[in-house]
Amino acid sequence: MRRLIAVLIATGFILSTVGCQPAAPSVQLRRLPVKEYVDKMKAAWIGQMAGVGWGGPTEFKAQGKILPADRMPKWKPETVNQFQQDDIYVEMTFLRTLEEYGPDVSIRQAGIDFANSGYSLWHANLVGRNNLRSGIAPPDSGHPKFNKHADDIDYQIESDYSGIISPGMPNAVIELGEKFGRLMNYGDGLYGGRFFGGMYAEAFFENDIEKIIHAGLRCIPRKSQYYECINDVLNWHRQDPDNWEKTWQFINDKYHKNRDYRRFSCSEPKSPFNIDAKINGAYVVMGLLYGKKDPNQTIIIATRCGQDSDCNPSSAAGVLFTTIGFAKLPRQFVSALDPNGRFSHTPYNFPALAAVCEKLARQEVVRAGGRIEKDTNGEEVFVIPVAEVKPGKLEQCWKPGPIADARFTPEELAKINKKPVKEGQ
Repeated sequence: MRRLIAVLIATGFILSTVGCQPAAPSVQLRRLPVKEYVDKMKAAWIGQMAGVGWGGPTEFKAQGKILPADRMPKWKPETVNQFQQDDIYVEMTFLRTLEEYGPDVSIRQAGIDFANSGYSLWHANLVGRNNLRSGIAPPDSGHPKFNKHADDIDYQIESDYSGIISPGMPNAVIELGEKFGRLMNYGDGLYGGRFFGGMYAEAFFENDIEKIIHAGLRCIPRKSQYYECINDVLNWHRQDPDNWEKTWQFINDKYHKNRDYRRFSCSEPKSPFNIDAKINGAYVVMGLLYGKKDPNQTIIIATRCGQDSDCNPSSAAGVLFTTIGFAKLPRQFVSALDPNGRFSHTPYNFPALAAVCEKLARQEVVRAGGRIEKDTNGEEVFVIPVAEVKPGKLEQCWKPGPIADARFTPEELAKINKKPVKEGQ
């Protein structure tokens, strides 16, 4: 009996000890019906097309000044059919690489595919592609030592895809930036793309514009000038939420006129031309904040801020339209859409583009440790784990880290069939 009691006591002690062990932390999950994802993803592309088309005639027509209201083009429904815009088709090169080689494709293969692209390019894109064609492999193709445009807007305007195929997955956005953004950019030039991608990723779940912007900021280092710029715009907006022209002046004074914030500008510090990622990113945020969720006003304000005033409204509308969804967009933006129009230098029309984005999003969800399950109605749902965002260490173009000394092998160079092109050609 004493032995039995001893055993029971010991067993009880063991059981209570096990019961007192801390439970494994539960993983927070986000759920997104696949139908809702597709609806919002299609709206994201419509936003890009509408914004770049509407703002197109004003591109760099207002440099260091606000575009007068009477110079804002009038919207026509057929304007949405933007199949010849580099703001859109360049990122489809990245989609095609992911489609052909999968989400684990190497940065070197991404570089080979970009090197073989046949469209005209400018600034960081052009220099980065020339570097690749001459044998400088990524990430050195976007390093400031080899690319004087590394802080320019290029990856920022073509990073939309990264958030579109990574709903609720900011670390996937960051990883895609490391793979494709480093082909041509570095520092703030790269951070602009991560910031935009992070906003898109959050827009599938969140309608509050400030929360979406903060989600984008979590994808970049807090001590970067890019973070400082967007944080400034948020603060100036809170101080005066109804006067976007006043906030525009603050931005212009600090991020356009002040040389400290144009330290790696590809143009002269006093030049009115400014294609730096920071200031153009600020104008995107201006459209989102002061547009107050109105599609027309979002595009108009982002356009009237000037500088790269087709790319900026494209990005602003892309993020906003994601929150709205295709089915709820105003008819003026979808009534004349040509579903058979083919995006230049790509195999995609609009339905094919939507299909490849859905395919890649499914891969990213599983890759991030999520799953695709069916609800009680038999409808598919993305189940996405919430993860701590990891923005990485700070890099700035005027004080860059060491190069990787990356060069293509002869075998890799043999796969590149294009020659470098001089700037201006």
